[in-house]
Amino acid sequence: MAEPQLSVRSARARDIAHRLAQREKRTVAQVVERALERYEASETGREPAAQFYARLRAESATDIDLEAVIRENRKPNPGIDL
Repeated sequence: MAEPQLSVRSARARDIAHRLAQREKRTVAQVVERALERYEASETGREPAAQFYARLRAESATDIDLEAVIRENRKPNPGIDL
């Protein structure tokens, strides 16, 4: 029975995988598997940005109007002194 295959249409990804495989004396499949396992482990437990900002907005006690803060602190530039 033939082994499953993964096709990647990126010359850069192919070159990196082959370079790493040669350097580490592993197969390209082993390099790709290890990289994907590390990526999966690093992404575990992270919430999507939209959910993070929604939670942050819900948990924050104060809601400030940034436009009002900018307006009240804005001062005209006097320009250069001739």
